[in-house]
Amino acid sequence: MTKKDSILKAALKLLTANGIHATPMSAIAKEAGTGMGTIYNYFPTKEILINHIYQFIKLQEQEIFEPFNPEEEIKAQFFNYYNVAVHFFIENIQYFQFMEQLHASPIITDESRKLGETAAKEVYVLIATGKKRNIIKPLETQELLQFIGGSLLTTIRWNIQNTNTTYIDNQLKLVWDAIKV
Repeated sequence: MTKKDSILKAALKLLTANGIHATPMSAIAKEAGTGMGTIYNYFPTKEILINHIYQFIKLQEQEIFEPFNPEEEIKAQFFNYYNVAVHFFIENIQYFQFMEQLHASPIITDESRKLGETAAKEVYVLIATGKKRNIIKPLETQELLQFIGGSLLTTIRWNIQNTNTTYIDNQLKLVWDAIKV
């Protein structure tokens, strides 16, 4: 593992355990087994470090979503996207805890947010196509994503404590029933 990777791993661990504001760079350096100078060589500020982790997680998310297929049923693709997102974060709990702290944080730069939108591009295409085909309600895409995202957050939170695939399936069906025409 490189020094940079050690720093990122230590930062993710401490930021999720202690919170963004309660984790000084010195604690990250100590956990990573490196000096402060090394940390600042890679990440001149804590905000840059946090944005780097945010972007890394968003790129991981981008890899899990299959390209939208206009030939496949909208409902089936929605179910796939929802399940993939839930399981991605359940399997990467630190990613979930990190992202949950930063959801509306001003620490995240516009550049990082744009990368996040790119990561979810296939979901945007799915929703737009579903609305165009009169399968998904004609609400603003951001409203639909906020509703779906809220369900994802609570489903992931609940499932971290109570592993239950039936619960995930039921939540998915409820969300689908709420957004379909």
